[in-house]
Amino acid sequence: MNIIQVKDNTYCIDVGMSYVPFYKLNEKDIIMLDSGNIDEREILQYAIEENGFNLKGILCSHGHPDHIASNQYFKDRYGCLIGMPMYEAQICSSAMNLKAYYNNNTLTEIREKYGYMLFETDVYITDKQHEVNFCGADFKIMHTPGHSPSHICITTPDNVGYVGDALISYEIIETAKIPFDFVLLEDLNSKDKLLSLDCSRYIVAHKGIYEDITDLIADNIAFYIHRAEKTFELIKGKMTMGEIVKEAAKSFEVNISNIYKYDLISRMLRCHVDYLYETGRIRLSIDKGFRKYERKEDIKDII
Repeated sequence: MNIIQVKDNTYCIDVGMSYVPFYKLNEKDIIMLDSGNIDEREILQYAIEENGFNLKGILCSHGHPDHIASNQYFKDRYGCLIGMPMYEAQICSSAMNLKAYYNNNTLTEIREKYGYMLFETDVYITDKQHEVNFCGADFKIMHTPGHSPSHICITTPDNVGYVGDALISYEIIETAKIPFDFVLLEDLNSKDKLLSLDCSRYIVAHKGIYEDITDLIADNIAFYIHRAEKTFELIKGKMTMGEIVKEAAKSFEVNISNIYKYDLISRMLRCHVDYLYETGRIRLSIDKGFRKYERKEDIKDII
């Protein structure tokens, strides 16, 4: 477990695959920004208790499992408050609502596999808010939807910007096979919006600390578009989404060993396919009762 001082009272905990930031209200009271993945819980709990911290609150960037896995656990253990974008807080408020994320899973499967994602939010952040007083500290909010429906970037009182998953680090760019987005077109707009974020330091959840993110923004945009182009290249003739997933698994060397992995890869590819459709690169049609995609350039070749 490694605690890094980013600037003044803003720190982050290195949990392996990501950084979990926290802000010190005083020597003992802290606010965490996100609560990490389920397998990072012990590291975070050790960091809190070994240092004698009093966890006053968790301010969340978005509702993905690797950012909220310990919300309810820490709330029960430490009595902390939870703040979160309103829409995603509602999704994580019940198994029925969580089905909006995991619509291919049954309600029973969601309760059994994703039950740790359910929690009660105390402070809701609306899409009209650009600042929030949380546990006595003032944080600035930038709304950056796309990676998730209501993703936010959070700036601490030390002028340190936590961009969550709105960006990924160069390390992840080099290793990621299929980066995830909810709506890629919207996420690209949000990444461009980050150019107006003026902070003295920046924390990227997966995984880096930067003084300037100008080049990182441009390289993120190029990387995500490049990955969408790779998906475009997989489409030969008319293909169902299932056929695209099958080709992507082979092309990107992804082992789909169970239904949950299949659903995950399908969701990751969906944002690329939707982007290609929204930008006019591919066409969607019904062929013998199946939804099928094809390149528009292939249609021109036939004509």
